[in-house]
Amino acid sequence: MKAQQPHTCGFGSALDVIGGKWKSAILWALQGQPTRFGALKRQLPGISEKVLFEQLREMETAGIIRRQVFDQVPPRVEYSVTEAGVSLNDAVHALAEWGVKHVVAPRQLMADATQ
Repeated sequence: MKAQQPHTCGFGSALDVIGGKWKSAILWALQGQPTRFGALKRQLPGISEKVLFEQLREMETAGIIRRQVFDQVPPRVEYSVTEAGVSLNDAVHALAEWGVKHVVAPRQLMADATQ
């Protein structure tokens, strides 16, 4: 296995934190308020519990989400976005706007023109 080289720009580092199929969707789902695991799973159709759990752990390790365990029976756990996660979410939102403007909108215009 090849050793991973450090990134020479911040973009590669950011992609390491948010890369993959589900992390940006998880970050977006958590932006408004603390959310429990089950509610988060319902907001992300198609994600398995195993993958959601793994992605949440990775995001927690990266410091973009917080996991808070409440001492009660039954145990309650809530996930929320940290300050670092909020700033990353702003960057992801800017990328999404770019995608709509430069990829989705031109495709829609082409589809409309062929009809």
